Amino acid sequence: MSFPPPRQPRRRQLARVLARAATLAAAALLTAALPGVAAAQASASGVPGAAADWPTRPVRILTPFPAGAGPEAVARVVAEKLSKKWGKPVIVENKPGANGFIAIDTFKRGATDGHDLIQLDNAHLVIYPHLFKKLPYDPVKDFDPIAPLFKAYFFVGVSANSKYRNVGDIVADAKAHPGALNYGSWSVGNPVHLGAAQLEAMTQTQMTHVVYKETSMLYTAVANGELNFALGTMATAGPLQRAGKIRFLAITGPKRHPAFPDIPTVAESGGPAGYEATGWTTIAAPRGLPKAVQERIQRDIEAALAEPDIRERYVTFGYDLFPTTKELYMTFISAESAKYAALIKRFNLSLD
Repeated sequence: MSFPPPRQPRRRQLARVLARAATLAAAALLTAALPGVAAAQASASGVPGAAADWPTRPVRILTPFPAGAGPEAVARVVAEKLSKKWGKPVIVENKPGANGFIAIDTFKRGATDGHDLIQLDNAHLVIYPHLFKKLPYDPVKDFDPIAPLFKAYFFVGVSANSKYRNVGDIVADAKAHPGALNYGSWSVGNPVHLGAAQLEAMTQTQMTHVVYKETSMLYTAVANGELNFALGTMATAGPLQRAGKIRFLAITGPKRHPAFPDIPTVAESGGPAGYEATGWTTIAAPRGLPKAVQERIQRDIEAALAEPDIRERYVTFGYDLFPTTKELYMTFISAESAKYAALIKRFNLSLD
C-alpha cells in the first residue's frame, strides 16, 4: 500500500516541524531526568493525606497489549512491585484489539479515583488523534499521562542477504528508483510505519509501504527479501536477527545503544542527521486525579523501574528509561504530537 505525496509538498515546512519536535523532545529528556527523580525522592517523606490513604482497594492497570507482548510484560513486573509498595493487589487486565479502543472504553467506564489506570503508547496519544477522522476518546480530556514506562528505539532491518550495507545505500537506491523500494509494518499509522515514512520524508524519496497482518509475517518478509527493509525492536525483529536471518543496519536513536554498541545510528550509517524514531508507553490516570495521588503513582513507578531486575529486562528488550518531571514530560508529548501531525499531513493519511 503506498501513499503518494501531496500535490504541493511543503518539505521545508515539514523539516522545520520535525527539527523543532526533535529539539523539544531531546531538551525535555536531557534536562529533566535527574531533577525529576531528585524532586520526587525529596518529597517522599511528606506525602499529603489524600495520597497517604491511597489506594484503599485493589488497583487495576488496563493494557491494550496482548499477554506476553514486551510492553505488557513490563506492566506486569511494575504491577508486582507496586503491589508490594502499596499493600494492595495491582492487577494487569489485558484488553487487546481494535487499536486499543477496547481497553480505552473499559478505562473510561471505570473508577475515576486512580484505582483504574491504563497503559497507553504513543500511537494512542500522539498519532491516532491526527490519523482518525473520529476517535472514541479525547486524548486530552480522558487521560493524564503520569509516568513513562520506556522508550524503544527501532532498528533498520534488512535481509541477511541484502545488498544494502548501510542506510545510505537504501537512500541512494530510493533516489535512483522512486517508488520501487518497499518497507513494511502491521497497519497504517503505527510508529514503525511512520518512522519509515519519516526517513522517506527527510531524504525526499518515494518508497512503498506494505501492510502485513501480523508482526511475525512482517519480519519473515524482511528475512526472505520480500521487503527491502522494516523498522523493528529487539522484541519483534530481534529473534530473526539473532538467528542470522536479518541484519540490523542502524538504530533509530540519537546515539548508539549501550547494549548494542556495534550498531551505528542512522546518521552514522549514511542516513539523515537528526533522524529519530521511537515507540514509547506510559501509565495514565483519569484526568483530574488529585496532584498528590498523581505524584505518588509517578514516584513509586519510577522507583520500581530503577530496580536491577527491571533494568536487566530492559536491556534484553532494548528499552530505555526516561524519567522526567511532569511538565517536561508534557512538553515531550507535545513535540511528538507535532512531529506526527506533520508526517500524517505530508502523506495524506486518514482512517475512519
